[in-house]
Amino acid sequence: MGNIRFLKCRECGKEYEPQFRYVCEECFGPLDVHYLEPKVNRHTFESREKTYWRYFELLPIKDKSNIVSLHAGLTPLQYADKLGARLGLKDVYIKNDSVNPTFSFKDRPAGVAVSRAKETGLKAVGCASTGNLASATAAHAAKAGIPCYIFAPSDIEHAKIAQALSYGAEFVAVEGTYDDANRIASIIGDSKGYGIVNINMRPYYVEGSKTLAYEVAEQLGWQVPDRLIIPVGSGAMLNAICKGFEELHQLGLVDSIKNLKIVAAQPHGCAPVVDAFKKGSDEVIPVERPETIAKSLAIGDPGDGLYVLKRLKQYGGIAEEVNDGEITDGIMLLSQTEGIFTEPAGGVSVGVLKKLVDEGKIDKDEKVVCYVTGNGLKATEAIIGLLPKLSAVKPDAAVVSAMIK
Repeated sequence: MGNIRFLKCRECGKEYEPQFRYVCEECFGPLDVHYLEPKVNRHTFESREKTYWRYFELLPIKDKSNIVSLHAGLTPLQYADKLGARLGLKDVYIKNDSVNPTFSFKDRPAGVAVSRAKETGLKAVGCASTGNLASATAAHAAKAGIPCYIFAPSDIEHAKIAQALSYGAEFVAVEGTYDDANRIASIIGDSKGYGIVNINMRPYYVEGSKTLAYEVAEQLGWQVPDRLIIPVGSGAMLNAICKGFEELHQLGLVDSIKNLKIVAAQPHGCAPVVDAFKKGSDEVIPVERPETIAKSLAIGDPGDGLYVLKRLKQYGGIAEEVNDGEITDGIMLLSQTEGIFTEPAGGVSVGVLKKLVDEGKIDKDEKVVCYVTGNGLKATEAIIGLLPKLSAVKPDAAVVSAMIK
């Protein structure tokens, strides 16, 4: 078992040995990893490797020799003074996960899941994905020397999976929708004993994302921010970040988290959590046809949507959405103030931050952390129409000098 005490159903509380299972056999609820209490303190991590594996005692791997690492994590927590000045905030930070090895936060959950697959002797891994997760899973599988299968709709644009295929993954082109591909991935994973990281390995997979809480706390000198702005697709990352802060508090690594506020940020056109929150409903109604430029957040039926609503109630949080124009404005604002080029999911975070400040829902003195989860080079089509048109000039220094102020 290593560091793991047991798996526990999030709904009925039934406990299980930490085996290859992912849903409760009693109520079909999701399972969470619970750990033996480690002997750690704030100084434990000081001289360790600068990756998320520095928190080994709090991750679901028994033997360090089974870690599959691309040196992801411990990404910059950038003090965004220029962005803050533009928005009227005194203390805002960007957690910049766009600089991970495959250029998104997915290196965290994928790395943990592939490591767990290696440790438990699974023959292959895979995922249902059309973008960031496909790349992260394939890259870690390549490093581990394990076969990898990417399940996605057959009509997907080849460019969207080019990165994943470059790592040697096999593309399983399923005729139909993403939901069809996800269903087939689930069946194949269970029947063949393959680790589909975001399905049958989900209890371990989501543990990687909680390191986004650990790092922020450590980078702030073991302080808890006042507010987190978190982009929401499935909702798993938001739930994991909350779990991460709770674990830090339980271990005495941070003080009270009772004042922590959470913001769930979604794109208009695929904002089922925001819709439920604003209606005061406990039911997240799926969006059948997501329409947004934030493709990585276009999950119409978020698996952890209900748990996001519970977290918002728990932490006095709010949910907000921004439209495509506000998303691209967020991308450009972050680029031009902090030199960080984000994909549309990060534009959603920044756009929601700006919207809430403009509406007076965030105080100027709050310590705010805004999560940016992917690199803008993965989705340049989102802002290409906003950029200056290129025009050629003659190679004449006098002509060029006259053009430049």
